[in-house]
Amino acid sequence: MRSNVQLRFTLNGEPVEASFAPYKTLLEVLREDLGLTGTKHGCELGECGACAVLIDGEPQLSCLALALECEGRSVETVEGMARGATLHPLQAAFADLGAAQCGYCTPGILLTAKALLEKEKQPSRERIREAISGNLCRCTGYQQIFEAIEEAARRMNEGPR
Repeated sequence: MRSNVQLRFTLNGEPVEASFAPYKTLLEVLREDLGLTGTKHGCELGECGACAVLIDGEPQLSCLALALECEGRSVETVEGMARGATLHPLQAAFADLGAAQCGYCTPGILLTAKALLEKEKQPSRERIREAISGNLCRCTGYQQIFEAIEEAARRMNEGPR
């Protein structure tokens, strides 16, 4: 019989402790043990980006990361982007510009774009394309996604009104 392991980390800004089987991926712990289903279960091969989260501010594929690797680290999921009822500028721009269609890829793209915009205030279209190149979307031609990320950057640079 395998015994569970304990993990302490910061999840969406809050300290968390979880107990789970040691072989579980971060994706499995987030969805199954912590009930955060915003992180999507896609290919399980690290090819689609649907499971992308931020670990210490960097986009990582949670299907490829053992949860144990997150001990003492900071993990952000799409559930942590909004502040109460106020959407993150990326979430608002995606909604306003119709950048999310079926929505399955959207959480991973939002977090990947968030990491980019935290490093680069006004990235070029090419930099945006490069940053989200690991996030596959089967519904759009990416045009609305690129435009929403550019709009979010504009709004973030503009600041509160």
